[in-house]
Amino acid sequence: MRWTRTFIPTLREAPSDAESPSHKLMVRAGLIRQLSAGSYSYLPLGYRALRKAEAIVREEMDRAGAVELLMPSLHPPDLWQETGRFQAFGDTLMKVKDRKGATSVLGPTHEEVVTHLVRNEVKSWRQLPITLYQIQGKFRDEARPRHGIIRTREFVMKDAYSFDADEAGMNRSYQAMYDAYVRIYSRAELKFMPVEADTGLMGGDVSHEFMAVSPFGEDSVVTCDKCRYAANRERAECPAPAPAAGKDLETRELLKLQETPTPGMATIEQVAGFLQVSPKSLVKTLVFRTNPGFLAALVRGDHEVNPSKLLRAAKAESLELASPEEILAQTGGPIGFSGPVGLKMRVLADHAVGVMANFVTGANRKDTHLVNVNLFRDVKPESFADLRMALPGDPCPRCGGTLGFTQGIEVGHVFKLGTRYSKRMNCSYLDENQQLHPMVMGCYGIGVNRILAAAVENHHDEGGIVWPRELAPYPAEVVTLDHKKLQVVEAGRDVHDALEKAGLDVLWDDRELAAGVKFADADLIGIPVRVTIGKKTVEAGTVDVRARNRKEQRSVPIAEAVEAVKRELSEYRVKA
Repeated sequence: MRWTRTFIPTLREAPSDAESPSHKLMVRAGLIRQLSAGSYSYLPLGYRALRKAEAIVREEMDRAGAVELLMPSLHPPDLWQETGRFQAFGDTLMKVKDRKGATSVLGPTHEEVVTHLVRNEVKSWRQLPITLYQIQGKFRDEARPRHGIIRTREFVMKDAYSFDADEAGMNRSYQAMYDAYVRIYSRAELKFMPVEADTGLMGGDVSHEFMAVSPFGEDSVVTCDKCRYAANRERAECPAPAPAAGKDLETRELLKLQETPTPGMATIEQVAGFLQVSPKSLVKTLVFRTNPGFLAALVRGDHEVNPSKLLRAAKAESLELASPEEILAQTGGPIGFSGPVGLKMRVLADHAVGVMANFVTGANRKDTHLVNVNLFRDVKPESFADLRMALPGDPCPRCGGTLGFTQGIEVGHVFKLGTRYSKRMNCSYLDENQQLHPMVMGCYGIGVNRILAAAVENHHDEGGIVWPRELAPYPAEVVTLDHKKLQVVEAGRDVHDALEKAGLDVLWDDRELAAGVKFADADLIGIPVRVTIGKKTVEAGTVDVRARNRKEQRSVPIAEAVEAVKRELSEYRVKA
């Protein structure tokens, strides 16, 4: 392909709103252009790279035994109402109305649609197991689209769904998909790690995210410095601490409960400073609206409630922070002064609160706190559980090592759904004894466009993108200089045609521009192998061959150019 016959609008400067390397470089390299917030056009180079990523995904899905199909993007809302997710997704779920005023859902994922399909077509245990997948555009009304194609409202996703007769079968299907994901991200040469993850709105009991390491990733990844434990921050476990000074709660002196004025002191920092105590001596009381009713969560003053853990511990269907008006109505005091003493609602406490004594809480009255609050004497929580977010320096729940944090881009997520959807949607099969059972499901998603962004995040330098071989829009680029010399142009065309004849896609920069501009663009777009032809090389009967991942270039005879490019590609790797 000649550069002058395609569309590669490179830029010298990045957009002013671009923050992450992938956003800056993909715009500058002419791969993408923004249409609106969270919506991007993929230009020819970007689309070629996207198709390369799709090809890797498709090959590994097929290898794992999944079967490809294509489902509609517009969904009837009654399917989503069957599972309760029409309400649970909230504003993230994009909806449209047709000319008759009927509402349809723009699919962010397809659990409901595929379950509806299978429940109508699969009736017998003889038809199981089966795993179906598709690669399709999806839509989510992200509140804050950012970092280019890392977080968008419209995106390309591979979603797969397994249906098995029992849990053992689901575990086998899950492992097959897990292994396929490892192969996909290895072929894409991402710096990735599988981590334990929260199941969120998808449901189920077990899930793993595949995170590509990047400082601009939207997720925090918790890792241990000694063992292989890794989890996203929503899932990371926090072990129950030992009692202070090694004493049991029952043996410590419990001081007299007292009220103390705290005028205008509504935050943990303000109260701790005013009372001249550590934030670790305070207990936060956060009030949540659930289905049904309200509940209070207690965590230590320097800790943060983890809503995902709280939702699981409370066994509630939904969970939202109560509004200031609801807090006042439920506790009798304004926001910032809530406490567990005397509350008439469910109270759940974090494990760290369970080893505290003589702590400070709100008094459920404006400008007032309680000091020397003690469990069981003053407040009796319904239960104790791991309710907080992990912090750097926390002990590892597996080996006792020290937890640290890194940032990552979620490029894939696998879930063991169990019977969450099949029971609600009556997706069942008859076994060999003609007994009816709900199918046991798994679901498996990959953000295909995020693979591209993660690859650029992982592999770039001061000159631009350094594409992994299997994702590169073209494996090779021919750059011709001195276009006024007919011999140079003819040599460039001959090498270009020879590479294509050898089965390699090749981009030929045939523009009549200065050498510096062409070399800068070649580094910017990051094609793995560059062949340079100029007046001096033609006179010498040679070409210069250089791999994008190294500085030096090699001079080879023109007749050996094709073999030299193949050799460079066979040895080309960018993964650190």
